[in-house]
Amino acid sequence: MSQEDLERYYAALHAVQSGVAMKMNWDRTDTEPKHLRVGINSMLIDTGAMAKLLIDKGIITEDEYYKALADMAEEEVKRYEKLIKEHYGTNGPNITLA
Repeated sequence: MSQEDLERYYAALHAVQSGVAMKMNWDRTDTEPKHLRVGINSMLIDTGAMAKLLIDKGIITEDEYYKALADMAEEEVKRYEKLIKEHYGTNGPNITLA
């Protein structure tokens, strides 16, 4: 990454942070705590940029990308199901998130 691109990236993240802070003035429900929201936004930008580059360079297809997204989302669901089951113990309910 060039220094110019790094500076552009940091400037854009700062702008996102400012946008989050501004929105918090009238609606805080999806931005609490603020630093977590900025982290989520920057991760979405990072992931989107990587996917775009890989697709544009022909390394992966858009279909492969969306399949991988679905696969990983399903893995995340499994992790939450396991976490909830562990919270309630082995005799707890069979948890299925849908």
